[in-house]
Amino acid sequence: MAIEEAYQEPGPEMLTDRPAVEDDRLRLIFTCCHPALAADGQIALTLRLLGGLRTPEIARAFLLPEATLAQRLVRAKKKIRDAAIPYVVPSAEDLPERLASVLHVLYLVFNEGYSATAGATVVRRELTAEAIRLVRLVAGLMPAEPEVLGLLALLLLQDSRRGARQDAQGDLVLLADQDRSSWDQDRIDEGLAVLARAARMGSRGPYVLQALIAAEHARATVAADTDWPRIVTLYDELLVTQPSPVIALNRAVAVSMTSGPAAGLAIVDAIVASDELADYHLLHSTRGELLRRLGRLEDARVALARARELATNEVDRRYLDRRLQELAH
Repeated sequence: MAIEEAYQEPGPEMLTDRPAVEDDRLRLIFTCCHPALAADGQIALTLRLLGGLRTPEIARAFLLPEATLAQRLVRAKKKIRDAAIPYVVPSAEDLPERLASVLHVLYLVFNEGYSATAGATVVRRELTAEAIRLVRLVAGLMPAEPEVLGLLALLLLQDSRRGARQDAQGDLVLLADQDRSSWDQDRIDEGLAVLARAARMGSRGPYVLQALIAAEHARATVAADTDWPRIVTLYDELLVTQPSPVIALNRAVAVSMTSGPAAGLAIVDAIVASDELADYHLLHSTRGELLRRLGRLEDARVALARARELATNEVDRRYLDRRLQELAH
């Protein structure tokens, strides 16, 4: 079957009186994403009950202290109990109003699998594989939703790099240093095909835009060929549709690649001043790298040391230890 044939509108012969969602786990995710709950409560509770994520991992996904996230889970459960919200399988007409929360859940499950909060590996394959499987199912249920296809394309393109993200010793390999010949070309080809179909629908929501950014990396056969100006433009558009300090941080990296480290550092320092990502280790590691490129080595050491304090994954810690050792010589 051609890739795009898997995402066509169902014909009349495919329409039956079977449940709208047949996969057990996906059905429960749609069930838990009840519109009577606040969106953040829906997502946090679903991640805890069905996504395979623990409270510290969910807190990291929301950039919240664990205690705050735990309170959010308690409130969501209390709301379900007090309002007597039934856990019933939603009908087909109820799926669209729950779609945004379901996609967010699957996006965060993949993110935890792609960049694990803790452990001796950066990737948790069981989470990335399950997220992709479930998004494929959603794409089959709702083939005319561009954001569903955008998310599927994004996950496929990101997952194509999975095998290149750690070396034989288990150490982290940055995007610029990865052996791109080891990227999964079948994943890339499918991701680009799905993205092309989403793009033809005309809507450019957050997942489509993120997939377009991932596609720019996927198309570059060597890091030097990356179209960074195009990526900056896409991040500009993404920030309009989904303002976020994490997106702003990613944009700062792209700006540093087009306009130099000083331009990127100015953006990062503004994020630092806002105090929105104070405990996010990637903010401090990014700042440290930009300072290093500017020759401000003592400031770089301070920033990277702070990132090392905040990092919870062993692979990230080893990488930061190496960078600090390099700066010490």
